[in-house]
Amino acid sequence: MKDISAGPLGKKKTWYQVFWRYRVLTLMCIPAILFFFFFSYMPMPGIWVAFVDYKYRKGVFGSPFVGLRNFEFLAQSGKLWTLTRNTILYNLAFIILGNLFAVFIAILLNEIQSRRFKKLSQTMMFLPYFISQVLVGILVFNLLNYDTGFVNEVLRALGKTPWQPYSSPGAWPVLMVIIYLWQQTGYNSVVYFASICGIDAEIIEAARVDGANAFQKIRYILLPMLKPTIVILLLFALGGIVKGNFGLFYNVIGQNPMLYDTTDIIETYVYRSTIADFNFSSASAVGLYQSIVGFVIVLCANGVIKKIEPDYSLF
Repeated sequence: MKDISAGPLGKKKTWYQVFWRYRVLTLMCIPAILFFFFFSYMPMPGIWVAFVDYKYRKGVFGSPFVGLRNFEFLAQSGKLWTLTRNTILYNLAFIILGNLFAVFIAILLNEIQSRRFKKLSQTMMFLPYFISQVLVGILVFNLLNYDTGFVNEVLRALGKTPWQPYSSPGAWPVLMVIIYLWQQTGYNSVVYFASICGIDAEIIEAARVDGANAFQKIRYILLPMLKPTIVILLLFALGGIVKGNFGLFYNVIGQNPMLYDTTDIIETYVYRSTIADFNFSSASAVGLYQSIVGFVIVLCANGVIKKIEPDYSLF
């Protein structure tokens, strides 16, 4: 790989010379740099809220220091392991299955010859993404509730015993994954479809001339070309693996204690615990805990990928 910091005679360029040579690209990056600076780096001193008893009048740095006391309500609840397990396992299922289905749909869209049908299919798959989580919860309830739900009406019409999903905790891990995939897969497939569209058409045409069928084209051309995109998106997604989808879980499950064992995540528990007397310090402590765990997971995953495929690692 060519070293962009080296001059024509191998002499190292100064940072200013490198900047001036790539000034247009640097200027294009300025909006993203400013965004992350103001919304990711400037708020970092706010982490101190997690270690103080925050008082509005005294401010962040004037409030009394309490050490790790703000983490106690989560640890002493006895649910820390259950909440962390549920959050991570749900997100793993969302990430892995979501990316698999997104890649699958992107490849199918690429194989469709009719442009009109392709656009119609994309539009239909995109629609669930724009539906409010509140409306998703209402749709799920109208489908699954015991008394008047569509599923149970069909079962009764067929002479079958009605199903009681809202008192069956074991059914909800599968149901939540299905609901997530229904709503998000169409949107997630756009990135992969765009990557496929960016593949040189001459490579695919050459494969056809050589006699490659559709499955061979997918296996030996499309999937290897999509590999860098898949790895990068997986690493980015792992950074938020401890941050649950509060809107989805709260609106679909609500406050049904019978389902908490298999559906309660960190965000929903913190919301219920602090809804009566909201505590900035406790909420900040939970956010810091999630960020640290997510950071460790990203480092571990990036280290594994760096050992296997160094070119695809983030750093």
